[in-house]
Parts: sequence; C-alpha cells; structure tokens
Amino acid sequence: MKIILIIFAAIVLFVTVSFVRHKVCSSKEIDLLTPLGELVEVNGHNMSVYTEGTGDKTFVFMSGSGTCSPILDFKSLYSLLSNEYKIAVVEKFGYGFSDVVDKNRDIDTILSETRMALDKSGIEPPYVLCPHSMSGLEALYWAQKYPEEVEAIVGLDMAVPDYYDEMNINIPIMRLGQYCAGLGITRCLPSLAESDAIKSVTLSEKEKEIYRAIFYQRTATVTMIDEAKAVKKNAGVVKENGVPQVPMLLFISDGSGGTGFTKEKWRGIPKEYILNCNNASYIELDCPHYIHDYEYQRISKEIRSFIR
Repeated sequence: MKIILIIFAAIVLFVTVSFVRHKVCSSKEIDLLTPLGELVEVNGHNMSVYTEGTGDKTFVFMSGSGTCSPILDFKSLYSLLSNEYKIAVVEKFGYGFSDVVDKNRDIDTILSETRMALDKSGIEPPYVLCPHSMSGLEALYWAQKYPEEVEAIVGLDMAVPDYYDEMNINIPIMRLGQYCAGLGITRCLPSLAESDAIKSVTLSEKEKEIYRAIFYQRTATVTMIDEAKAVKKNAGVVKENGVPQVPMLLFISDGSGGTGFTKEKWRGIPKEYILNCNNASYIELDCPHYIHDYEYQRISKEIRSFIR
C-alpha cells in the first residue's frame, strides 16, 4: 500500500508540475500565436484564412486530420507556386489559428464552413482544390455538390472513400493525446512537436517556433476528435455520390508515415478510384504521407504542368 501511495503521489506531482509549466510556457508564447492570415467570422466563430500571391488560378489548400498548423505545413509547396497563382489556406475549426468548436462535423457542415470562409475573405471560385489526406473527402464532395466551383483537384496523398472501409479510427488514443496536451505532458516530449514541416528545413527559425507553439495548443482538439468520429459516415456519403467528373491529379505516397496501410494497398485504392474518372492521372512518390513536406520541388513542377 505504501508503494502504491508513493507511485500515486509521484504521478500527481508530475501532472501538477507539467500543468503549471504548460500554463507558464503558454503565457510566454502568446506573441507567437498572432494569426498569420485573416480571421473571418463563420457561424459565430473565428476561422483562419491565409492568402498569398496573385494569378488567374486560385489554389485552395486543405489539411488532413490532426495537422495542427496547416498554414505552415503547406508552406514548402505553396511558396513555390504563389509567384504565378493565388494561394489560399483554410484552417478548419480546431486547427491552426481557428477557434476550437464542439459541433457536428458532418461533411455538409465542414464544406459549408470552408466555402463561407473563402467567400468572406473575398476569394471567389472556381478553385483548384489541393487536399491532403482526410480533406480529400471534402474536396470530392465539393466537386460532387458544386462542380461549377471546382476547376480541378490536386490530391496531396488525399483520402478517397474506400480507405475508410478498412481504416481503424482509434478515438481512445486521440482522447489520450487530448488529455496529454491539456496537461502539458506533450511538452515533456519535445520530439512530438518536430513535424515533417519543421524537418523539411524550408521554414525559418521563427516559423518553427510558431509551429511548435501551435502544436502545444492544437493537438487532438475536441473538433479534431469530433471529425474523426464522423469520418466513416462522411466517407459513406461521398461514396454514394459516385466519382466527380473534374480533372484530377493525384500524388500518392508510399503509405509510410502513419497511414496504417501497406505500400501496395495504399497506392492501389486511389488508383482504382480514379478509373471511373474521365480525366484523372496519378504520380507515385517514394516518400511518407506528408508528401508536400518532402517532394515539394517535384510536386510544384508537376502541378504547373498539369494546370497548363
């Protein structure tokens, strides 16, 4: 019993110290959390939209599940395109500088929020959608529901509905991450904050500091967890509506980096999906899931060729 009490006391002390340290560090990081883009009001909450560049084509970058800082995560790629095209990065609720909300995350709600944010930012369609991972569902649904607004889809290892027939969505692990983030325990493991974007060396030291500060505030948010709970149902809705007939270029990774699929399975599912699209092609890349943090030079060149 004495040993058990000692262990319990040690745990309580560790969590208390971790929480206090988290609050102190968070207060020091306030200046780093100044929005990089514009905050627009969407359904009573603030949503972050970042724009860069000019041109007759507008690229909308859409992040995957759990990407804490979409604006900085995509920078390696969009910075190579903004000299010729207009770039927009929409940070969904629960991500980046956007508010955290605990609301329904069905596909219609998510899409309506993204469209409203772009409209309030004065960014007009048509768009070239550039979704990563889970946002592929939103991009496909967008093309199904509002085809006149979608000029093309450039999939950055994007999800298609059939992935979710077999994917295991581990909500308890996500909740554990949420608790660890709230208690500041994630700060005790600095390597967790070293994202693929930070490792890509294209961010400045200041941007890396900003990314880390956002990570400690936007890890496994309640919005992200609600999104994960709804993803299989959302995938079913997109699947029922068939394959949208818009031009598509899919960049496909080797499946490493947390997908949970073998290389062959990961690549096979989207290749089979686009067989039913009249104007679609794919490019396989030998790199992990966050392809835009690894092969940004090649991807930017292929995108320019595809658009032209």
